[in-house]
Amino acid sequence: MNTSRLTRMILVLALAASGAAQAADDSASDSDKIEAYREMISDGNPAEFDEMRGEELWKKPAGPKNASLEKCDLGKGAGVVKGAYAALPRYFKDTKKVQDLESRLLTCMTTLQGIPEADITAKPFASDKKPSDISSLATYVVGQSKGMKMAVSTKHPKEKEAYEIGKRIFNYRAGPYDFACSTCHATSDVRIRMQDLPNFNVKADAQSAYSSWPAYRVSQGLTRSFQWRLNDCFRQQRFPEPKFASEATVALTMYLAVSANGADYAGPGLKR
Repeated sequence: MNTSRLTRMILVLALAASGAAQAADDSASDSDKIEAYREMISDGNPAEFDEMRGEELWKKPAGPKNASLEKCDLGKGAGVVKGAYAALPRYFKDTKKVQDLESRLLTCMTTLQGIPEADITAKPFASDKKPSDISSLATYVVGQSKGMKMAVSTKHPKEKEAYEIGKRIFNYRAGPYDFACSTCHATSDVRIRMQDLPNFNVKADAQSAYSSWPAYRVSQGLTRSFQWRLNDCFRQQRFPEPKFASEATVALTMYLAVSANGADYAGPGLKR
C-alpha cells in the first residue's frame, strides 16, 4: 500500500463517524449520501487494514504446533487462497461435510496449529477493544477472490443437501415476531431505517448483496465477517444466536452463495 493511499484511508477513518452521521440526518437523501460516501473511499476501504492483518496471521507460525496456515486447504489445494472464497461453501473429504470459509478456517486452525476450538470461538467477532483473528483471516482470504466469478457447486449430494436445508432455514418463520429471513429479503422495494433490503428471489439483488460481504461497517468502525452478518440477522429476528460455524449457518450460507452464482465477487465491501 503506497503512502498516499494510506493517508487517504487514515483520513477516511477519522471522518467516518461524522460522515455517516451527516448522511443519517438527511432522511430525504440518505441513500444518495451513503452511495457518495462509498464512492469517496472506494480507493481506500479501511477493510484493507484487516486484510493485511489476516495475511500476517496466515503466514505466521502460531498455536501449540507453532505452524502457519500456509498448508490450509480451502478447496483449491494446500495453501491456495486465490479464488478459494468464490467457490465456498463446498464439500471437503477430510471432514466429510460441507464447510464455508469460517468453519474451514476453524478446522485448519485446530488441526494445523493445534489451537483449541473453544479458544477460537469464545470471541470470534471483532470489537472496538480487540480484533478477531479468524475474522481477519477471513477478510484476507476473501480479498483474494476479488473480481472472480462466484461459482459455488451443488454437485455433491452433501452440497445439494446443504443448499436445500439453507433454503428451508431462509423461509422458516418462528420466534416472538414470526419472522424469517424471507420476511425482509423476499420482497422488493423494502427498507429498514436507511437500509435498502435485497430481495434474494431477484438474481441481481442476491448477487449484489452476497458478493459485498464481509464488509467494513462505517457506523461501527469495524470489518464484519459474513458469520457476524448472519448472527446479527438472527438477533434482529429475536432468534437464539447460532453457534459459531454451525451446520445451520453453513447451510444458510450455501443457499445464499448459490443464489449469487455468476456475480463478480466485490468484497470486502463497505456498509453504512
